[in-house]
Amino acid sequence: MKKLVLLGSLALGLLASSVFAADKPLRIGIEAAYPPFAFKTPDGQIAGFDYDIGNAMCEEMQVKCQWIEQEFDGLIPSLKVKKVDAVLSSMTITDERKKSVDFTGKYYYSPARLVMKKGSVVDPEFKSLVGKTVGTQRSTTTDRFATEVLEPKGVKVVRYSTQNEIYLDMLSGRLDAVLADAFPLNEGFLKTDNGKGYEFVGPVLNDPQYFGEGAGIAVRKGDEQLREKFNSAIKALRANGKYQAIQAKYFDFDIYGE
Repeated sequence: MKKLVLLGSLALGLLASSVFAADKPLRIGIEAAYPPFAFKTPDGQIAGFDYDIGNAMCEEMQVKCQWIEQEFDGLIPSLKVKKVDAVLSSMTITDERKKSVDFTGKYYYSPARLVMKKGSVVDPEFKSLVGKTVGTQRSTTTDRFATEVLEPKGVKVVRYSTQNEIYLDMLSGRLDAVLADAFPLNEGFLKTDNGKGYEFVGPVLNDPQYFGEGAGIAVRKGDEQLREKFNSAIKALRANGKYQAIQAKYFDFDIYGE
């Protein structure tokens, strides 16, 4: 019996380590429509903070990585059915998601904010949003907040597959507000030509019940080896300065948080 247990353990160990085999790339799921964290360059290549930090982690782990593009709401299902081995796509660590997947520690933290036309005022109870239309991305933490907090107050919520679709509807006047993570809103919209005339409004949204513990890398339930490989890589990149160098390409402040 002990031999069977030992053989079983060895088999599980080999199965887990097979992810790191030289001839088998580590497949990472990403949504490349979330600037500046992930986006497409004019020549169709993926770029952004998530992409760069992921490649740096792969280099640190000495594995070859293959990036698999998907819409955000399909990333966890793909992970669960083994179409990808991990998800690195600004996915917030929440208790709800922990029921389906395991997470590394955070690799950055962003609160959520509302963006509206300059001069708009939003009170802490969101009474000023009653009857207005707010856009948010489907299957995100802001979607859950909008569903459980804003809609019951009489706010109309429209859900989209990507942030870029939200920005287009905002600019066309079909939305009164956008609800999303503050960093991509700031860097991917407010600091662009399209964002002129808009600003953050209302309170900073950081209730852990809705907005979690920061963005982490999702792996399948029980994949401790891969999770710890990523955790070690995050720590190494922050210690050797590579994290800070990548961050400086996209932000002029520390996005890691405390």
